[in-house]
Amino acid sequence: MILDFILLAIGLLITIAGANWLIDGSISLARRYHVSELVIGLTIVAIGTSAPELVVTVMASFDGSTDLAVSNILGSNIANILLILGLSSVVFPLTIKTSTKWKEIPFSLLAVVVLLVLVLDSRLNQHGMPSQISRADGIILLLFLAIFFVYSFEMMRQNTSVGDLTPKYSLSKSILFIFLGVLALFGGGKTLVYGATEFAQKAGISSRIIGLTIVAVGTSLPELITSIVAAFKKNSDIAVGNVVGSNIFNIFLVLGISATIHPIDFPNSSYFDIATTIFATLILFTSAIFFGTNIIRRIEGIFFLLLYGVYLSLLIIL
Repeated sequence: MILDFILLAIGLLITIAGANWLIDGSISLARRYHVSELVIGLTIVAIGTSAPELVVTVMASFDGSTDLAVSNILGSNIANILLILGLSSVVFPLTIKTSTKWKEIPFSLLAVVVLLVLVLDSRLNQHGMPSQISRADGIILLLFLAIFFVYSFEMMRQNTSVGDLTPKYSLSKSILFIFLGVLALFGGGKTLVYGATEFAQKAGISSRIIGLTIVAVGTSLPELITSIVAAFKKNSDIAVGNVVGSNIFNIFLVLGISATIHPIDFPNSSYFDIATTIFATLILFTSAIFFGTNIIRRIEGIFFLLLYGVYLSLLIIL
């Protein structure tokens, strides 16, 4: 168990370093090409921080660990909103742009609703058989991802205001920092998840609980650290865009690729988790509309954290 804790510590340190490199490189690149930091957060940073989820889900689906594959994604999306945005807004109140409130957050809600429709359709068509995310479903999810990329490209063309337009680094150094950041997040997240999973298995915890808690939070650590570091640096666009973009990519990209490679069975127990994901997204949307004038304040962040605590408690009880 000592080795598991050492792996956890090493993975955490590597992930922290990767988050710093990815943020600094991304912001510098955004300034160089007059691309808004929100677009960078929704695309480059979000894809980079979703890399651990992609690796874990693909590997789990190939190994037949469908509970782990699905619960990793849904648990990560729940943690992204309630835990990560909660902690980030406690560190520094997060400003949500109008486009994020009315377009990106609803798009992340659309992602989980589309997933629910696909698994329910599978269940109805198979007349009571276990639900499945088929290869055809995977292709549908990837097509929705293509729509999001088109939207992001349009944002890139229309939103050129990024404040200080002076690049912090040269082009080659910015790209190097982004590459090293993604690599460190990927390696650090995988190391951390391995150590956490080994520890949990030795403690006799079920694969679904491991996926929803330890693995989900572990693979969400890139998002967690990236958003908290961004909050410390007062880059709300990166902090919020990273989380919202990651939730979109987790479903459309990660589950899309994984299901296209190998169909994924959808456990009945995961319907509770998908409902919780929808609820968390609606809470974020409601918070953005009705409270704090487009700001997630510290009090709301604390509320998000309390909801996450309730969710973990329900997992233990149920």
